[in-house]
Amino acid sequence: MADDSAVDGGEGGNMRRRRSAQDDGEVDGTEQWWDQTGATKMFEGHQSEQPQRVGLSGDMERRPSMTQARKRKSDEMLYGNERRSEPTQSAVTRAAAIMAGDAVPCPPAGVSSASIASVSNAGTRNRHTPGASRIRPHIKDRGMSLRSSLFTKSLDRRAAGNDSFVEMQPIASSTQLTVGRQRTEKKSDQPSVTISPVADSESSLSASQCKPSFVDQDMPPASALPNYQHWVQGEANRYLPIQRMKEVYRKTRKLFLRIHETPPSKDGRHVLVDASRSEPFTDDRTGRPHIDNTIRSSKYTVWNFLPQQLYFQFSKLANTYFLTVSTLQMIPGLSTTGTYTTIIPLLFFVSLSMAKEGYEDLRRHRLDKCENYSEARVLRVSQTERKAADGEMQDTPVLWESVKWRSLQVGDIVKLQRDEPAPADLVLLRSSGANNLAYVETMALDGETNLKPKQPPADLIKLYGSEQGILSNRAEFVVEDPNLDLYNFEGKVMTGDKIAPLTNNEVLYRGSILRNTPDVIGAVIYSGEECKIRMNANKNPRIKAPSLQAIVNKVVLIIVCFVVFLALFNTIAYRVWHGTNKTKRWYLIRAKVPFAHTLITFIIMFNTMIPLSLYVSMEIIKVVQMLLLNSDVDMYDEVSNTPLEARTSTINEELGQVSYIFSDKTGTLTENVMQFRKMSVAGTAWLHDMDPARSAPGEDMLKDHKRKPWGKGKKALRSASPIPGLRDPHDRNIGFLSQRQSLDAQREPQHELPTAEMIRYIQRRPHTLFAQKAKMMILCMALCHTCLPERDGDGDDALSYQAALPDELALVQAARELGFVAYERDIAALVLKVYSNGLSHEPVYERYEVLDVIEFSSKRKRMSVVVRFPDGRICLMCKGADSAVMQRLRLAYLAHQKSAEVEKRVNERKSMEAQQALHHRSSVGGFPRTSSQSTRPSLTRPSISKAASTRDDIDDWLMGREHEATIPRHDERHYSPRPSAQFGRSSAVQSESGGSVFGEANDNELVEDSLAADDALVIERCLQHINDFATDGLRTLLYGYRFLEDDEYRIWKKSYHDATTSLVNRQQRIEEAGELIEQQLELGGATAIEDKLQSGVPETIDRLRRANIKMWMLTGDKRETAINIGHSCRLIKDFSSVTVLDHETGNVARRVAAFILEINKGGVAHAVVVIDGHTLSIIEADAPLHALFLELAILADSVICCRASPSQKAGLVHAIRRRIKDSVTLAIGDGANDIAMIQEAHVGIGITGKEGLQAARVSDYSIAQFRFLTKLLLVHGRWNYIRTCKYTVGTFWKEALFYTTQALFQRSAGYTGTSLYESWSLSMFNTLFTSLVVIFLGIFEQDLRASTLIAVPELYTKGQRSGGFNLPIYLGWMFMAASQSIIVFYTMRSLYGSAGFTLDQSLYALGDMTYTACVIIIAVKLQLIEQRYRTYMAALGVFLAIGGWLLWNIVLALAYHSGMNPQYYVKGSLFHTFGRNALWWLVLLLTVTTCLAYEVAVRALKHAFFPTDVETFQTLEEDSGVRKRFEEASAPWLRAGGRCEGQDGRVESLREAEEQARREREVQELLDKPRVMEEGRMMKGGVERVEDVTPVGHGTRS
Repeated sequence: MADDSAVDGGEGGNMRRRRSAQDDGEVDGTEQWWDQTGATKMFEGHQSEQPQRVGLSGDMERRPSMTQARKRKSDEMLYGNERRSEPTQSAVTRAAAIMAGDAVPCPPAGVSSASIASVSNAGTRNRHTPGASRIRPHIKDRGMSLRSSLFTKSLDRRAAGNDSFVEMQPIASSTQLTVGRQRTEKKSDQPSVTISPVADSESSLSASQCKPSFVDQDMPPASALPNYQHWVQGEANRYLPIQRMKEVYRKTRKLFLRIHETPPSKDGRHVLVDASRSEPFTDDRTGRPHIDNTIRSSKYTVWNFLPQQLYFQFSKLANTYFLTVSTLQMIPGLSTTGTYTTIIPLLFFVSLSMAKEGYEDLRRHRLDKCENYSEARVLRVSQTERKAADGEMQDTPVLWESVKWRSLQVGDIVKLQRDEPAPADLVLLRSSGANNLAYVETMALDGETNLKPKQPPADLIKLYGSEQGILSNRAEFVVEDPNLDLYNFEGKVMTGDKIAPLTNNEVLYRGSILRNTPDVIGAVIYSGEECKIRMNANKNPRIKAPSLQAIVNKVVLIIVCFVVFLALFNTIAYRVWHGTNKTKRWYLIRAKVPFAHTLITFIIMFNTMIPLSLYVSMEIIKVVQMLLLNSDVDMYDEVSNTPLEARTSTINEELGQVSYIFSDKTGTLTENVMQFRKMSVAGTAWLHDMDPARSAPGEDMLKDHKRKPWGKGKKALRSASPIPGLRDPHDRNIGFLSQRQSLDAQREPQHELPTAEMIRYIQRRPHTLFAQKAKMMILCMALCHTCLPERDGDGDDALSYQAALPDELALVQAARELGFVAYERDIAALVLKVYSNGLSHEPVYERYEVLDVIEFSSKRKRMSVVVRFPDGRICLMCKGADSAVMQRLRLAYLAHQKSAEVEKRVNERKSMEAQQALHHRSSVGGFPRTSSQSTRPSLTRPSISKAASTRDDIDDWLMGREHEATIPRHDERHYSPRPSAQFGRSSAVQSESGGSVFGEANDNELVEDSLAADDALVIERCLQHINDFATDGLRTLLYGYRFLEDDEYRIWKKSYHDATTSLVNRQQRIEEAGELIEQQLELGGATAIEDKLQSGVPETIDRLRRANIKMWMLTGDKRETAINIGHSCRLIKDFSSVTVLDHETGNVARRVAAFILEINKGGVAHAVVVIDGHTLSIIEADAPLHALFLELAILADSVICCRASPSQKAGLVHAIRRRIKDSVTLAIGDGANDIAMIQEAHVGIGITGKEGLQAARVSDYSIAQFRFLTKLLLVHGRWNYIRTCKYTVGTFWKEALFYTTQALFQRSAGYTGTSLYESWSLSMFNTLFTSLVVIFLGIFEQDLRASTLIAVPELYTKGQRSGGFNLPIYLGWMFMAASQSIIVFYTMRSLYGSAGFTLDQSLYALGDMTYTACVIIIAVKLQLIEQRYRTYMAALGVFLAIGGWLLWNIVLALAYHSGMNPQYYVKGSLFHTFGRNALWWLVLLLTVTTCLAYEVAVRALKHAFFPTDVETFQTLEEDSGVRKRFEEASAPWLRAGGRCEGQDGRVESLREAEEQARREREVQELLDKPRVMEEGRMMKGGVERVEDVTPVGHGTRS
């Protein structure tokens, strides 16, 4: 009920629209002045003379690229959107301005619109717009130019009095198609139209007259040109063969996946309720029995696994390349490296990858089997009873048989008991609940936590009054065909001659759970994949492939082209060499080889420049990465005993490239628990915190008990301004705060008094005015509800409540904690157990007679009860939304006046906050610079001062990032319980326990009665409290009450009885009767309920936002609830500009266009879009409007979609994934309604929450808490991305380094294809000697510490920008490989191959030296130079690579057969020839040293002159103080941080502990010294300054 009570229409009530300085529908008119030449001279309100330009989503979302060589990458990363020059205002923006209702500037007399458009186009057609959209320019130019012309001509015709719109005419010549537009020169790539100027002041047309008349009317959306759309679609279908190809692909896909389109039935599905039937019902659409109740969430079946996997594996270009090469290799006479040396490893590696995919999907099959084999109770009739059914059913006992879910069929009669889920879609036949009601939880379907009442059709209640009646009576259902609409249902039930409608109120969908009802009986109408929840699922999920694979494919294509070029070059060179030397060498006279054979031979020879094990080694790396993910204790939830589980390893690197997160609400962000948090009574606000678990909210997220913060002198870095979400830095229990504590920690001290103080005050002074009002308020909470108490024993602890609404349950439990226990209830009375004198005294039982209950409805937004007090008085108690109750108060006029004042104050404050946020965003600088990067270093300043300065810079920078500029929201004038104490001094002081104590009064003077007696002040304060509560994301209710006279009640009771028994317009008459009595109410107070968030959700969202990840919340819950949670989790900030798109208010297109313009003007600090599912469906039906909405959604900071069906969630994910090609989307949820979007997103994450394991079963990764996303993405995701990138580019580098020497050698071998390396050694290069070093790099590389990555989330953008592996990086590595291979080869040839008096200069000696140098260089570079934090695994990799190669040489020298390759002198050469030559070893050492020195020099120069963000923070990490600062900021997410510091960290901790102990001993010695000397100095009268001795904390700097 509170869901609807929070706001009226999305804009009223306590949840008021958050705006910036401008309204959503108001866009400041930019006046322009027109001179005689028709050019724009000045824009009022802008200092620049250039016209303002508006960016599209392509500009905002485009991956930034370095356009200025001197610009730091950090500046670009942080201010890519803010420092980018604004693009020229285009025609689509002008159209948006017209749709938004802005005044469109009109030309002066004598100047046509066409000329204006021509001038503006001519003035901007050659202007380059940075960050242009990725849409193809010529397509965009054509559409936007046409629309601009149409709007321009419409303006001219409107001004002339013609009301018709311009539409497309039949196809004509190009000159005829140019409507109202002059011919211009060649169009620019970025079309833009400058806004036409307004006539001067002497013109007769004013700005208001210039505004088109159709703007004031109901402006049609962008799709108001149906002829144009029809023509464009027809032309596309007629002339574009791509459309035909897509149609063929769709048909082939349907045939391949066995997707059959079922035709609709004639008059719906007929289901006969007949317990005696023996044959299954037939589906009229197919002529076959209805499908069974089996569901499948896995990707593959036995039939499609092989073809789909073959397509997926060979979509990797390298596999296709090797398949082609292996085919050529198997042709006899072409290959010099064997026949099956490529095809056999290729088949093995592909089979291994397919087996891994199959195993991962097999686990999903097993989870599906668990659900399909669950058991349900079905009514069965024996053969004897079936025979008796021909006549009359015998009076036999009812038999309920337990069957598997998969065996259920349409028409089966199923019995559900309490807390059991529905196995299929059912129509209720019978309910054992009160009034035949059944309460159902639909959280897994739509995310709503409210229980929904269901009831069998009225005709069936009488017919099936008992289980025996189901056997003896029959009914027939006629329902709609299976569809995915969860919110509407059409059908009818026929019992004899009676026909009654069927709606959602009589249907239980699969996934629903029966609550608060003993049992129900229903008939199956939809089964299996035809259930509503399964219809919303993605039936054929796509095979997910990482986006990095596309880049790898491009690189492989480049290498293939290079291999072909290299083979072609060598083939031509061989022909030239052969023609030149065949006359000089007799053995070449008849040794002619065909050109094609030579070319193919060289292609086969160089094909290994793309390693065959590229993808297999990558799979090994990803499997180990998955194991490291699963073993991370920081992502283990102790409460549910659930670790992170990676269900796939294919897309590990995608975790480091996420740009959009689509999150469910219920169970994902929240805990599905409602808690009473605050209340306002008699003008004072009170905080209710009776939960003992809140006293230590961070105990389960400890970091390290021994770690303490560091500071500098008097300026303690963490004590002055704590990080939001952290406790006092000196507190050893560093962890997440609760939701309310984390919100209040970043603002100001707590202003609400604890409710325990209020109860003590009421008990001590029960006769004061405040005590009476407070008691009445609590009494309203305890009586105004429909909860049913249930007792399992005698004590209060054995008392529980059953409620249809979780808000009511929270209120009743709060009243119980305040001493008013709802103890017992029957139809006519409610017994309260009141602890008037405290819990330690005997309670008093009070019986209140419940006379009437006026139910809550979404239209009324309130509920009321009429009760008779034990003293005989009759009282009406009403609760609801503040907008609904406020107008029914006795002082309604005063309440509206105070509400306007409060709203004005709030808007002013929020406008100031928005301006401060904009200023803060522009003032926070880029990444801090290290001391080594300082342009003017101080030579006289000590090194310790430089370090201290760097630490201060880091602290200031982090402070600026972690905190936003906010204005104090709480005013003591509205919170102090003693207003008289506010004159002249502040009375709010922070208590040691974290609460607030106002003034210095004792308990007897806690609240002034003068405040409670001032109605105007009480109303103003109450409305201010409601606004503050709502801003915190709490769900608020306003209470009112009125005592009735007996006669008044008797008269109203008659009218209410007539309304409840009316057969015509019953609900309307009940609402009218409620209006009669719900008047002249006294203000009782207000309550605030918290939809409790999971631990660390707000902090996690803040971290993700700083990482440039946009988060959308997609939920099936109500709009008001979604907005409340948006405020709680900080998706909506205090200063956010929120626009609500609602089809009921109309003008959706205008609001979308207006908000786009407002965002592009740069005046919106934080933009949030709220839309509901119905409005979204209307927008999706209009393609141009849908495109405009997506533009708005992409520009906005956050989007909240409420009342969204599962298919709509998946549709939004699909739209963003298709529209922004380079973005990586992530979907996270916990229920069955989240499966579709999880499968649609690039990365799907399931929460193992309270809604079950449906989402986790189909997800790629499953976690227990939303907060684990921080480390999963920012740490593991980035590490995996960097590791995969370095593995890939390192693999290409080592292949280029090694095989380029082979290519260089061909010149010395006459381009005959002779190999420099012995064939067995050549075949083992990738397998034995260089595989481990690159695999270790892909597994263990950590470029930055985990604490740094969490403390500085901005570093995450490297993956979003594809900064780890792209074409420039690849070319840079290839340049290094080519230059190093030249050094290796020519050093070997010139210093050893050309030297005289050597023992062995044979081919094997030269090749072995080159081979050895390459192995050493590869091992050292990849393990010792590239890896940032090296462990013993790096040393092991180097040892295995180099030692393995040396061992291989020994084995070859001992066991090689001389007849295998006679051109290589292998046997014994290592021991007797070149191995005993010192020159060979000296040249080898010189070669390796030169290459490694060259590598280090290049890296040092790059770091000195072109440092990256990663290198900057790698330098900062070397400072222990900065590192500790990062550890503090990341403490809540790194419980095992202290155990992961390594040996250096442990040694440093021990050293600091010893230093701390020494300082403590010194301080203690000073304190223990006698003070005689000091007294002696005082007696002498001398004044001597004694330096204070202050204990220095652990790690502090003095």
